Amino acid sequence: MPYKTPEKAEESAHSLIFPEPTVDETRLAEAAEALHRDGYFIARGLFLPEEVSDLNAHFGAMHAEGRPGFYEPGKFVKGDAKIAGSPEDPLVRWPRVMHPHRFDQKARAYLLHPKVRMYLVKFMGQDPVATQSMYYFKPPGARGQAIHQDNFYLLVQPGTCMAAWIALDDSDAENGGLMVVPNTQDAELVCPDIADSKLSFSSNQVPVPKGKKPVYAEMKAGDVLFFNGNVLHGSGPNRSKTRFRRSFICHYAKGDLARISKYYTPVVSMDGRDLMVEFEKSGGPCGGEWEGAPGA
Repeated sequence: MPYKTPEKAEESAHSLIFPEPTVDETRLAEAAEALHRDGYFIARGLFLPEEVSDLNAHFGAMHAEGRPGFYEPGKFVKGDAKIAGSPEDPLVRWPRVMHPHRFDQKARAYLLHPKVRMYLVKFMGQDPVATQSMYYFKPPGARGQAIHQDNFYLLVQPGTCMAAWIALDDSDAENGGLMVVPNTQDAELVCPDIADSKLSFSSNQVPVPKGKKPVYAEMKAGDVLFFNGNVLHGSGPNRSKTRFRRSFICHYAKGDLARISKYYTPVVSMDGRDLMVEFEKSGGPCGGEWEGAPGA
């Protein structure tokens, strides 16, 4: 086995127990065909309205209360590129919540949701492990994230990671919805250029290959977008005056992965156990001392 259970792993039980979904093999086969053909697939309405409301209410309360040492609105968020630190910056007032599954049991439960696992098993051909969770508020006026590739940060080896991008608001061009570049699922990882800090909170930007073009993955709240860690994707600023673009974003890898960036250990088995994985130290496409980064 390439990993082992940490000696001091926290109790993995969580308070939410979701029912196992009904498996529709025909629908799953069609989803897998679309994913492999286009590079991404949107599972429409996968999350129920009450689940969407539950997540938004939970993270809304977390934002109001703060979690010292884990989530502290108003402070610079380490890992994000040059946020000015002024109270007027929406990303300072509404920062993303990084790795909430490490300190919040409800986030952990949704990360391991059996409806998401059902698709991942079909797409990967085996049981996955969970590697990351993030909650984005993306309020009006917030910058986006320039075109990038997730596995540049996660450095999953062999293969790549896979995202489950859960829309918790309707998501479109106006409020900074996600854009994907179709048919880039087999693209090589690229050492990124420098992004425009006026438009992107992240400093990294990957050029779109010649002949390809980003398209908006327009989504309704409850839709889930799946794509692998080599797919080029990103978002522009939220130009709406009133609409947030909340989302819960999770990353996974095949259960037999050998290595991953140090920022994503321990990984989590789909039955809730923390597992240690060897660190990837190759430097990725940039070489040198690059060891990945906490946020994809």
